[in-house]
Amino acid sequence: MDASWFAPVMAYCERLDGGFWAEPLNAVSNGAFLAAAGVAVLRERRCEHRDPAALVLAALVALVGIGSFLFHTLANRWSMLADVIPIGLFIYAYLLLALRRLLGLPSLLAAAITLVFAAVNLGFGAIADSVLGQSSAALTNGSIDYVPAVLALLGVGGILAASGISARRSAGLSLLGVAALFLLSLTFRTIDRSVCAAHPGGTHFLWHLLNALVLYLLIATALRFGEAESG
Repeated sequence: MDASWFAPVMAYCERLDGGFWAEPLNAVSNGAFLAAAGVAVLRERRCEHRDPAALVLAALVALVGIGSFLFHTLANRWSMLADVIPIGLFIYAYLLLALRRLLGLPSLLAAAITLVFAAVNLGFGAIADSVLGQSSAALTNGSIDYVPAVLALLGVGGILAASGISARRSAGLSLLGVAALFLLSLTFRTIDRSVCAAHPGGTHFLWHLLNALVLYLLIATALRFGEAESG
């Protein structure tokens, strides 16, 4: 394997060297994702009807925690992929579920929209670079990659909140609330390196803690809507 896959990635305020435990806060805080996945599974088990989609999402949340732990301990290129791939899979899987379950779109249309979103998401950083005339990743500490997810949450949540159907309106308001929490979470991710002088531990671990709550609340919203529809 190319040696560059094992080259250290010094991306966060907390990491000062290539050691395994150089990011203790960032590493340990990934336990929040495992807790969120576990609570989501327990919530699904309490539902009257089984919800395989929610269980798949919970499994992806657990993978997010494992992958992020690997990246914040091993801190190299291959472990970075273990971090970002599960996050991407959760985003696309949840969008597909939201389009199908919450908005009630046909499966083929929902899949097509998800694929278009994935293409836009992958190219969004380059688009932002051209608009800003500088590296959007450097400007936002890599948080630019999550802007499409925020926009998708606001879009789907806004459409649902404007619905005349009570269950959909409730789900929409929930998604808008989650979007606000996600923006707060993303803020802590963005400012991590800029606060190093005042806070050597950085703020990235707060991104983990809040983002775990975000992912759980997204699953809970899908579960709650599914129960309302089946009831």
